[in-house]
Amino acid sequence: MNILVFVKRVPDTESKIRIQADGKGIVEEGLNFIISPYDEYAVEEALRLREAKGGKVTAISVGKEEALLILRKCLAMGVDEAILIKDTAPESFDGLKTAAAIASLVKKRFPDFDLLLFGKQSFGADNAQVPAMVAELLGIPQVNVVVKLIIEGQEGVAFREIEGAQEKVVFSLPAVISAQKGLNEPRYETLKGIMAAKKKEIPVIPLEELELSELFLNPGIEVIKLETPPAKKAGRIIQLAPEEAAKEIVRFLREEAKIL
Repeated sequence: MNILVFVKRVPDTESKIRIQADGKGIVEEGLNFIISPYDEYAVEEALRLREAKGGKVTAISVGKEEALLILRKCLAMGVDEAILIKDTAPESFDGLKTAAAIASLVKKRFPDFDLLLFGKQSFGADNAQVPAMVAELLGIPQVNVVVKLIIEGQEGVAFREIEGAQEKVVFSLPAVISAQKGLNEPRYETLKGIMAAKKKEIPVIPLEELELSELFLNPGIEVIKLETPPAKKAGRIIQLAPEEAAKEIVRFLREEAKIL
């Protein structure tokens, strides 16, 4: 199988995020960056499919050169090759631009692909748009939020999360799959893999080489202002007899919280 898996560099989920003075982005200095956690499930699933059925796994990221670090982690996990689509522009939260770049690369370099694997959404932009947009641009089936995947020949079966249940979807290859937590348990890099990853060359493809139209290059989203969430108000303790406490709670919900 020829499998492509897409990963994004995002701030560590335990990092303390600071907003730039202009309110347009975050301060990256001092932040630790990681592979977006849902993308790790996609990488693991790609490796398991290759181990079961043979073939090759290529990891691809879109972003600045700093994303090379997460691609090396993918190589250390066992991915065969990695490619960076270099985009020097700041994060625009425009999923369509990213999807167009991915679709263009796939058409130019991987016309014989079997499966495109993504995380269901990235930590950061958190818009869950790119997998579906790529599928639309390539004109292929997609199944999102997948927790179990079976591939047999040129047909696949995916089980996806819906509210209160799982939905079974049968599809033909090639296709786009986005991974949800529970699909697998991502492996750790091995020392041997880390050493081998350091020696591998990662091709860097400038975004300009993909010849995207102006429609995709000009972001359709403008960041007006980023703000931290408001601080939570301190809780209130009611120390009254049960009957009086109930009256006070109802009064609070009606007059202060205004939800009754």
